[in-house]
Amino acid sequence: MRKTTSRLLRGTAVLAASTALAAMLSGTATAKGGEPGDDKTGGTTASTSAGDYTVTVNGTTYDPAPGRDAKLQGVTVRGVVRVTGRHTTFTVDPATLGVYDYSLTGAPAPDRMVTVPTVIFASKVPTLTASQLADPVLDLQVRDDTLVATFSTVQGKLKIQAKDAPQGGIFQMEPEFGGNVTVTHVLGPTLFYFVNPFTGKVNFGDGAAAVPAASSATGYHQMLLGKDSPQVATKASQTGSTTVWSVASGGRLGGVLGEDAVELSQGATSCTQDCQAQNRIRGSLPVPPDPTNPTPIGG
Repeated sequence: MRKTTSRLLRGTAVLAASTALAAMLSGTATAKGGEPGDDKTGGTTASTSAGDYTVTVNGTTYDPAPGRDAKLQGVTVRGVVRVTGRHTTFTVDPATLGVYDYSLTGAPAPDRMVTVPTVIFASKVPTLTASQLADPVLDLQVRDDTLVATFSTVQGKLKIQAKDAPQGGIFQMEPEFGGNVTVTHVLGPTLFYFVNPFTGKVNFGDGAAAVPAASSATGYHQMLLGKDSPQVATKASQTGSTTVWSVASGGRLGGVLGEDAVELSQGATSCTQDCQAQNRIRGSLPVPPDPTNPTPIGG
C-alpha cells in the first residue's frame, strides 16, 4: 500500500448541512438491495471513467496500489475522514456519522454529468443520540474504485459503501442501531428535487440540459439526474432541497446517478439482511427522455 501525507486532501471543510458495492476482497462489485437496475456500478468501461479512491484518516492518506487492498480495523478516528476519488469526493464526520460535501469532480469521462466540481449532497446525516455516537471506531477497506467504511459504537454501527464513478449506483448508507433512524438528505446549493414527468419518480438535478460531445469538444456532459434509492425506509418529508427518511435497522439509503435514476423499474424489495438486487437489469429497461425545465418541488 502506498501512503502519502494529508497535504493532497486539504481544503474542503465539513458543512453543517445504490447499491451496495461490497465484494471488496474479490475486487468485484455486488449490489445489495435497492430497486432493480440500481445494481449497475456506473459508467462505461472506458479508461477515462476508471475510478481510484484514496482515504485520509488521522492525517495519513491510504492509496493502495492497483488491485490491492488498504485495510484498517478498530481505529479511533480523530477528525473527519476524507475520501477523494477521480469522479467523487466526500467527507465523513465521526462526531455525527454524517456524510458531507458529496461531490462529482467533473473529471473527463464519456458518461460525466458535470464539467466542474459540483456538490451533489451538502449532507446526509443520521439523527443519533449521544450514547449512540459515543466512541466510534472505524473499519475500512479501499480497493481501486470501491470503498467500505463501518463506524461502530457500543450501541450500533453505520456502514458506508461507495464507488468512484460518474454514474450508476455509487453510494449507500446503512444504519444499524436496533430501531429506526432518521436520516436527512440536503442537496448541494445548485441542485433541487423534482417530480420527473416521464416516470412520476422524485429525481434530483440542476436542470441543465445535456451538451453532446459534437457540440463541445471540452464541455460535453449528460443531464445531471439522480435519485435517492431507499430500502426498508419511509419518506417522512420532502421539499425542493431536503428529504427526511426513517430507515429501519438494517435498511439502507442508496444513491443512483444517470440512467439508473430514471429507468422504468419497480420498487425495492423489503430486506434487512444479506440483501441482493433481484434483477440485474444492466440497461435492459427503457430510459425515458430527459425532463425539460424541471420545477423544484414546492417551487
